[in-house]
Amino acid sequence: MTQLFFDFDGTIADSEVGIVKSLKYFVKKMHLPELTDDQYRQFIGPALIESVPRFYPNLSKDDIFNALSYYQEYYRSKGIFQLTIYPGILEELAKLKQRGYQLHIASAKPEEMIRMINDKFNLGQYFEGEFGASADEKTRVTKTAVLKYAMTKTGAKKADSIMIGDRNTDMIGGYENHVKTLGVTYGFGDVPELSAAHASAIVNHPNEIQMGVEKLVG
Repeated sequence: MTQLFFDFDGTIADSEVGIVKSLKYFVKKMHLPELTDDQYRQFIGPALIESVPRFYPNLSKDDIFNALSYYQEYYRSKGIFQLTIYPGILEELAKLKQRGYQLHIASAKPEEMIRMINDKFNLGQYFEGEFGASADEKTRVTKTAVLKYAMTKTGAKKADSIMIGDRNTDMIGGYENHVKTLGVTYGFGDVPELSAAHASAIVNHPNEIQMGVEKLVG
C-alpha cells in the first residue's frame, strides 16, 4: 500500500497571513530590523528554529528561543487559524483516499498544532496520521526527522512512500529518507528550488497531485 506524506503549509493550506503576522510580532517584541515580504515568506515551510538564525545571524541561542516563544505567543492565540485551504485540494485528497492510498500529514509544525488545525477545518477525515515537530521543537524539527518519525510510526516502507510538499525542505526530507518526492508549485516554492532539492516529479495545481502520484507509483 502506498503511503502519502503531505506537508501542510503551502501544500494543504495557504498559511501566509497567520505565519507572517506571528513573525512580525516577534520581530517587534525583540526590536529587530523588519524584513521584506519575500523574506518573511521564506520562513514558511522550514523549521522556525533554523530560519530565525538565517535572517538574524547575530542572535544568541537564548535570543532565538525567545523569538520562538514570542512567535508562538501570537500564533497560538490568533495566527494558527489565519489560513486558507487551497481550492481543489480537499477534492484531490478525497480522490486519493478513495483510490486506496493512505494519507498522512508530515509537517514542521508542532504536532499538537496540526491536530488543532485539523479539528478546526475538519481535515481529520482525510488523514490516517498527523505527524509534526516534537513539543519542545528541539529534538524533532527538520522535515527529514519528522518524515523518519512518521514512517516509523506508520510502518511505511521506503519503496511505497511519497513525500509531497512545496519547499526544498520537503524534497530533501524525502531524499534523505530514500523515498520518492512530489513537489508542488502552487505553494511557496518554485520549479528551480524543488528541482535542485531532488524532486522526483513536480506538479503545478492541486488537481494534478493524483496524476503525479500515479506517475511515481508506476
